[in-house]
Amino acid sequence: MEWQQPVEPRRGLGCGAVVLLVLAAAIVSAITGAVVGALVATSVTSRQAAPITAAPPPAAPTALAAAAPVSDTNAAAIRAVQIVRPAVVTVINTMPRQRTLGFFGFSEQQPRSSGSGVIISADGYIVTNNHVIENHESLEVIYADGTTVPARLVGADQYADLAVIKVEGPAPAVASMGDSDALQIGETVIAIGSALGDFKNTVTQGVVSAMGRSLDTGDGFSLENMIQTDAAINRGNSGGPLVNLAGQVIGINTAIVRGNGFGGDVAEGLGFAIPSRIVSDVTLQLIAKGYVERPYLGIRYQLITPEIAQAYGLPMAWGVYVQDVEPGSPAAEAGLLPGDILTAIGADVIS
Repeated sequence: MEWQQPVEPRRGLGCGAVVLLVLAAAIVSAITGAVVGALVATSVTSRQAAPITAAPPPAAPTALAAAAPVSDTNAAAIRAVQIVRPAVVTVINTMPRQRTLGFFGFSEQQPRSSGSGVIISADGYIVTNNHVIENHESLEVIYADGTTVPARLVGADQYADLAVIKVEGPAPAVASMGDSDALQIGETVIAIGSALGDFKNTVTQGVVSAMGRSLDTGDGFSLENMIQTDAAINRGNSGGPLVNLAGQVIGINTAIVRGNGFGGDVAEGLGFAIPSRIVSDVTLQLIAKGYVERPYLGIRYQLITPEIAQAYGLPMAWGVYVQDVEPGSPAAEAGLLPGDILTAIGADVIS
């Protein structure tokens, strides 16, 4: 049903009233026409006299425009992976047979482990971690396309946790080294490797979290000047490359920290890579000589920092406290004794 507004009923009008109404309407119409005509004329004149102005400029881009480079970053990451990924390999370490005692008596097993590596020359040289090839009896390499070839050890260095192995025949791809000294905190990086040994050439992305980190190996020495990243690194990623958006290797992934192992806090996103500057120096020596020449003192020491110096009232802010001296070492021949404090080596001040 359509709703209507109620109206009052109309009453009839006489003839005289009709005539008066007609005359009144004519007068009102004439006056209204004159007023309207004047207004129209004024409006037209105003429009003709008004100056023509250009349209206002578009509003400045808002903060949303800052999101535009994201697609560029994604495109750069994809290109970087396409460049490096064919040069990333899986390294298979077959160790000597071990005799073990099981439920059914003694049995022999040949353990195997796996890691990652990256081809650094067309001659078939591959860099990986020392702990990936440790205690090996034989080595194999699986290329990105699934091809498996034998490999041999060229040289390894425990203190840098680096090793160089070599395969024969043409290399499917070669990765180029970048400049780790040019890295910036917050820069996007990509880790590539065979996560858990099964998920070959897995790609993860993160940022450079920090530079110059020191990582205690638990074997009496530390890995120095490490790159810290939150790119996911898992077991099996060791030896794989850390890559910048230019598709250059700026580090070799080597370790992760999950926690202290005693029920304490569990950490995530704490991965570490050896800077490409160190990788280049070490691999050149390993390829040329099979080992790395290092300065050797033959001492066990504790680094003195300003905090330690203040706590123990020491007269120097920086130095090295000698805890032990190895017999027959250069330090012993130089007359160093436990308890000595070194503040300089030659002209180089310890700081």
